[in-house]
Parts: sequence; C-alpha cells; structure tokens
Amino acid sequence: MDLIDDPTPGGNAPEFTVSELSGAVKRVVEGEFGYVRVKGEVGRVVRARSGHLYFDLKDDRSVLACTTWKGQVDGLSVIPEEGMEVVAQGKLTTFPSQSKYQMNAVEVAVAGVGALMAMLEKRRKALAAEGLFDAGRKRALPFLPEVIGVVTSPQGAVIRDILHRLRDRFPRKVLVWPVAVQGKECAPQVARAIEGFNALTPGGALPRPDLIIVARGGGSIEDLWGFNEEVVVRAAAGSAIPLISAVGHETDTTLIDHAADRRAPTPTAAAEMAVPVRLELMAAVDGLGGRLRRAVSEAVRGRRQRLTDLGRALPRPEVVLGGAQQRLDQWAERLPAALRTAVLKKRGVLSEASAGLRPGAVRAGIAQRRERAQRAGTRLGPELSRTAARARERLEARAGRLRPALVRDRLARGAERVAGLAARLEAAQRGQAETRGRRLESLSRLLGSLGYEETLKRGFAVVREGDEVVTSAARAKAAVAPLEIQFADGRMVPGGGAVRKKAAPREAPPEQGDLF
Repeated sequence: MDLIDDPTPGGNAPEFTVSELSGAVKRVVEGEFGYVRVKGEVGRVVRARSGHLYFDLKDDRSVLACTTWKGQVDGLSVIPEEGMEVVAQGKLTTFPSQSKYQMNAVEVAVAGVGALMAMLEKRRKALAAEGLFDAGRKRALPFLPEVIGVVTSPQGAVIRDILHRLRDRFPRKVLVWPVAVQGKECAPQVARAIEGFNALTPGGALPRPDLIIVARGGGSIEDLWGFNEEVVVRAAAGSAIPLISAVGHETDTTLIDHAADRRAPTPTAAAEMAVPVRLELMAAVDGLGGRLRRAVSEAVRGRRQRLTDLGRALPRPEVVLGGAQQRLDQWAERLPAALRTAVLKKRGVLSEASAGLRPGAVRAGIAQRRERAQRAGTRLGPELSRTAARARERLEARAGRLRPALVRDRLARGAERVAGLAARLEAAQRGQAETRGRRLESLSRLLGSLGYEETLKRGFAVVREGDEVVTSAARAKAAVAPLEIQFADGRMVPGGGAVRKKAAPREAPPEQGDLF
C-alpha cells in the first residue's frame, strides 16, 4: 500500500483549552518537583496590603518568583530583605493567570554565617546612620538603683547568676520580665519587655525600675540573632531607663550592645556594673568617718593652741578692771554728799517759789474770778433763752413736716438698735468683769506666793526696830528701840515675853453687784 502524505501535519493532535493546558502544566510541575530547597539572593520584596509576602530569588542567570501567604509569614525564621543570600524551602507551583511558575516559600533561612554577618553589618550601618549608636545619647548608670528590671528567660542559669551576684554585692529589689531568648518570638518579646518597664508609673503598685538589664548566655550567631533585630535595637535606644546589655559571652557582639547605655561582657558582669559592693562602701564610709574625726580633732587642737597663744598677749582681768573699780569706789563715796547737796538746792528753790504765795493774794484772785463768772452768768441766761427759742422754732417747723408713721418706724428701729447695743454692752461688761476678776485672783495668788510671809513659813524671820527692818548685825547693835522678831505665827521681843499671834485676816468686803 502506498503512503499518502497528510496535507496538514499534526492535524490529528488533540485540542486543549487554556485552562486544561494550565492545569496539566501545574500538575506536572507540582508532581515532578514537590517540596524543594532553593538557594539564591533576595531581589525585589513586596508586602501586600492583604498581608501576603512576595519576593524574588535570583542568581547570575535566572529569577524565581516566591510567594508566602499571610498565614505563613509569622512562621518564617527570617523575613527576607533585599540583598540577603537565603535558602528558601517550599513547594514549586504555577500561577496560571500569568502563565508563570513560582514557589510557595514556607521557610526562609540565611545561607551561612557569612551571609548573616553581611546582613548584620548592613543593618548596623543603617541604624548607626540614624544616630541610634551615638555616644552622646547614652546615659550614666545610677550609682545605687532601688529596683532593677531584668529581661531574660526565667528558667536559665543567667537569672540565677545575676541574683546571686546582686545578693553578694548589694541586695536590691529585682523585677524579672520573662522572655524567649532565641527563636522567632525572641525579638518582639524583648522589645515589649523594654517598653513595658518604661511604661510603669514611678511610685505605683509595681515599682518602675531604675535600671534595666537585658541578659542571655552565649550561643551561635543564629541563637543570638533575635538581639540583632531592628525592633529590639530601637526599643533599647528609646528606653528612658538606663539599660545594660549582657547578651552572650565576651566575644559575642549584637546590635543591642551598640544601642544600650553600657555593654557587659557577661550577665554576671552586668550585675557587678549595676550595684557597688556593700562591704566596700561600708569600709569607705568608716574610713571617711575616721578621717573626719581626725580632721575635727586636729582643727580643735589647733584652735585651742591658737586661743592659748592669743590669751598670753591679753592683760590680766584685775589690771583691766582695777581702774574702773577705783572710779566706782570714788563715785560711791561722793554720792551721799552729792545727794544731800542736791536736796538742799531743791528745798531752797521750793522755798523761793512758795514765798510769793500769800493767802490774801490767793483769796483776792479767787474773788476776781468769781465776779467775772457771775457777770458772764448774767449774760448767759438771756442768750441761752434766745438760743433755745430759735432752736424750738426750728424743731417745730421740722416736726410739722414729719409724718407720725415715719417717726414711729424710726423710733422702733432706734429702740431695737439701743436694745441690741445694751445687750452687747452688758455682755462686754460681764466678760470684762470676769476677765479682770480672774486676773485679780491670779495676781493675788502670785502676791501670796512671792510675799515675804511665805518665806517666813519656810523657817525664816524678820527683825524690826519699830517699823524699820534690821538687815545687819551692826544695825542691830546700834538699835535704840527694842528689837522685835517676826515669825510665821507671830512676833516677839527677845527676852520680853510670849509670841504675839498673828492677827487674823480681816474679812474681805462684799463684792460689788452687777450694775446691769
């Protein structure tokens, strides 16, 4: 049989719709590749409003579109950034609407330590350009904080080391904010802890820390990566409370170390930075107290010696006071004679002034003034009558214009006012009388306690010569009249008889009654 050429090559091939062909390609791609891991450099990164994440993986020849759905973004270990070298894991699929294939990335990890360090250096330069690491914005740590806030894991050995070191050096109140110290939850929890401590109210029920320590033990760069996240660095830089970063060992460096006010090589060293040694402070205080006592003693000794030296140059008291005492003695001797002379002069002046006062002249002057008064009285009577008549006329004229009701109203108000004033006057008089009575009674008691008769009751006696009191032995020897001794219970004359009883006090006159 001869073969006959088909006039339309491929004309017997089956026909597909666009959706059928796209579905077939999708099944082939997903069935052939399934779950894959792809290494490349991150190119364009877009975060859609819906929450989905779109980015590209590329090498020197090709580009692979990647998609991470909204519910998968929170599960990523690392959020891809442009320029990062990463390893993406996921399922290869197609996007029929645009006839392209893509990968649904469910996990993204940095491709090696070198890539992590490159990304860390890039982030450090960007944050440093914003001034977050400037030395001028770092604050001094408080000398002795009352409350210390610690941001760390409550289960690790870090918190035990910090508490142990604080207890050894200077016990303080410690508030622990538990956080995850590695993994994807580390960065947001640490940032929220720093912001939470700053949000506490000073003096509130939960005290606001005076110092914050962010601490974690050593580990790999991947373990410490949470402390390199931008959210943690910004929280540390924006903290109003001084902050110590104690992340990792001495050789480990994270971005929070640059933003913190102080970096501690270890968590234990952070506790040592936070508080001084109590015993050393006590020893220093004792030393300063000893120096102060020695300085005061030396100052007192020097001033005492200076006072002694100055005292040697001063004259003796008897030399300084001798002249004044001598002048006082001279004036004391001249004083009686001067007093007698002054009395004689005053008596002569009084005699001269009284010489012109004769009884006849005084009677003549009185008679003249009486005559003038009588003449004035005779003129005063008519004048008073005329004045009274004029006043009566004016009063009658004004009384004619007054209304009886108005007069009665004024009289009533005047009577009320007079009654009120009388009541106030009576109360004032009564209060004054009571006050003066109490004062008189107090003065009477004071007079009785200060009088000499109270002294006599304590065993003393008063010696008199007539009505004069004898106060010296010389005066008693020179006495002319018999001496009389007064005791508390009476008086007696020495050798002259019994004691005269003290006269009973006279009964006080009755008090004056109330005038009101």
